[in-house]
Amino acid sequence: MKRMLAAGYEKIFQICRCWREGERGSQHVPEFTLLEWYRSVSDYKALMEECEALIQVLAKALGQNQKIVFRGEEVDLTAPWERISVKEAFQHYSKISVAEALERNLFDEIMVEEIEPRLGIKKPTFIYDYPAERAALARLKQEDQTIAERFELYIGGLELANAFSELIDSEEQRRRFESENSIRRSLGKPGYPMPEKFLAEMEDMASSAGIALGVDRLVMVFVDAERIDDVVAFTPEEL
Repeated sequence: MKRMLAAGYEKIFQICRCWREGERGSQHVPEFTLLEWYRSVSDYKALMEECEALIQVLAKALGQNQKIVFRGEEVDLTAPWERISVKEAFQHYSKISVAEALERNLFDEIMVEEIEPRLGIKKPTFIYDYPAERAALARLKQEDQTIAERFELYIGGLELANAFSELIDSEEQRRRFESENSIRRSLGKPGYPMPEKFLAEMEDMASSAGIALGVDRLVMVFVDAERIDDVVAFTPEEL
């Protein structure tokens, strides 16, 4: 899809089947459905507004107006939704700072165990401005290279979407891919082949933003399902 952006398509989306090896839990299945969309001349803040509008329209179409019940809590969908930076979230919900969590390799553990369950309880929550070490495919802030323009959306403690102001620097992207492969090899896993065609075309990409939203999880929210098993046609064990 990013190669299509580079080719000049300004607004694109797809609903697609995705697979991730070894993922299984109450909120995870190896095969799942994503809605992805990308827009040129846009950034992650604009995508927050689009997320709000999309889910509000869906709620209205389902006859749920602007209030839904999920996991025993009434969630108010009226705008504006809560926005909290990763730094602020650590200040509110963790005993240690973002910097200390990264230094002690506890960032992901604290996010999952202490922060995520508290996000999106009364209002949907965007947690944004991730540390550069967790930038993934997001570009860094021009005014602060320690911060990535990335957000995740939560409702009722459940992550629904992951979005970026897209990185369009091919050399930086190559460095990140190489770093990820180094980590994989250190864990005894094979490295991924370098996507040379994608890297070559990145230079033609305009400033843009992209998002992946979990369709199965969004259904969980609207039908108040506790487990993802309740909203997929077949669980892995049934295949």
